[in-house]
Amino acid sequence: MTKADDKNPAKSPDKKGKATPKRKDAVAATKVNSITAPVTKADRSKNRSALKAARAEARAAYMRGDESAMPARDRGPVKRFVRDYVDSRRSLGEYFLPLMIFVLALTLIPSQEIRTLAIFVMYGAMLYSVIYGYFVSKKIKILVAEKFPGESTKGIGMYGWLRSTQMRKLRAPAPQKKLGDRF
Repeated sequence: MTKADDKNPAKSPDKKGKATPKRKDAVAATKVNSITAPVTKADRSKNRSALKAARAEARAAYMRGDESAMPARDRGPVKRFVRDYVDSRRSLGEYFLPLMIFVLALTLIPSQEIRTLAIFVMYGAMLYSVIYGYFVSKKIKILVAEKFPGESTKGIGMYGWLRSTQMRKLRAPAPQKKLGDRF
């Protein structure tokens, strides 16, 4: 074999006639996903808008309280009752986060008296929230036991208390009852 044969792979009998692929291209060509069919970049870009629309519809269904779109922790008539009970009442707990931001702003003021007052307000709000949570939790458990006999009340009080500490506009799923509604 001559040097000319080495440079021209088509004429050499032991050469394959094409360039060796890069490793990442070879691995990508042989990679098989056992769950889904192989997807190309073009397929992914076509499906992106469909997936985005499906996620938006699922989120909208969750926010309006559609049972099929909810995770297991929010499903069922008992959880719906607790959400409605909490959403129909006003509590200081839902203003806790804005109050903490206000307290943080007060601590930036150089006056020691204002800083001390801000800390007392913060601890007072936390104490109130914990005491309110205890009583609302007990009340929810009593109401659930009366309205849904035989249903477990495990974790239901905490579920209601944590929902009562969220700002009304940020609750998920969105409140179905107005403030002051009776049910």
